[in-house]
Amino acid sequence: MAHIRIQAENREISDPKEIVAYLKPFGIQYERWDVAGRLTPQSTNEEILKAYAPEIDRLKNQGGYVTADVINVNPDTPNLDAMLQKFNKEHTHSEDEVRFIVEGRGVFHINPEKAGKVFGLELEQGDLINVPAGTKHWFDLCSDRRIRAIRLFLDPSGWTPAYTNSGLHESFDPVCFGPSYVPAGEKTFASVVKP
Repeated sequence: MAHIRIQAENREISDPKEIVAYLKPFGIQYERWDVAGRLTPQSTNEEILKAYAPEIDRLKNQGGYVTADVINVNPDTPNLDAMLQKFNKEHTHSEDEVRFIVEGRGVFHINPEKAGKVFGLELEQGDLINVPAGTKHWFDLCSDRRIRAIRLFLDPSGWTPAYTNSGLHESFDPVCFGPSYVPAGEKTFASVVKP
């Protein structure tokens, strides 16, 4: 289940209804989709898309998305670090960023600018997020460096990041929020925000 941390306020939100309410003013859609018994770890990308076809079709109808695919990233993915470098700096997209997490975890840091403080939204299996076009954000994997997600696009070229070059992302460590996700010897939340 998703988890929000507003670091500047030392505040956390983990109740699904409160998460939906918190994200709504920023135009960010959050949903939980049922995952029990729908897939196995060996499910192919095609099987994943077929298993979630009703949900994907609903989103396509609502948002005008024309294509869906599955991204599968794990520690053995070739050039993983280079791939992650594309998305761990503050950027925007020319279209919505729609992701449904099938497996793994990751953190979207959202910069709502004048409307609020930067917050981290950790997503896991069963979480769907839709970050509106033009929203400043960046993304990091959790320490297991694994995520499998359904992505929806108006045009796959819309996924290209437009970097803000603000450097804001450097003020936030790319960590997940629970103590079980912080490897031994790494920083705790008390030291997450860099001076």
